[in-house]
Amino acid sequence: MLQTNRSLLKLILLSFITFGIYGLVFWYKLIKDVNVICVEDGKKTSGIIALFFLTLITFGIYSFWWYYNVGERLHDAGQRYNITVDVDGGKVLIWILVGLFTVGIGQLVAIHLMIKNLNILSEVHNSIS
Repeated sequence: MLQTNRSLLKLILLSFITFGIYGLVFWYKLIKDVNVICVEDGKKTSGIIALFFLTLITFGIYSFWWYYNVGERLHDAGQRYNITVDVDGGKVLIWILVGLFTVGIGQLVAIHLMIKNLNILSEVHNSIS
């Protein structure tokens, strides 16, 4: 069973309380669930270790590509599951870029939208499996 109750507020609060440990667990599980839901596309979302090091090596550029790809995979999975996922990789990327000029608020919006879509897709996946 995939988790269906993810929340941005919970991510922020528990990451703060646990000094970031919850955040690492959260992203690990999110990536794992994205790969389960989107298995039919033949792609694989890289894990948090690869995300960290590739973002570091590319001076942050890889993270933009990563967020875009996760958004695209979730959008495409929505089409396969016959549900509307109105946020694609482009919209996620735009919010991430807006975050550069809004002290990270745009990035929080992007993460919230990804979480919301993943929760919906997880519910559908759980009902089918």
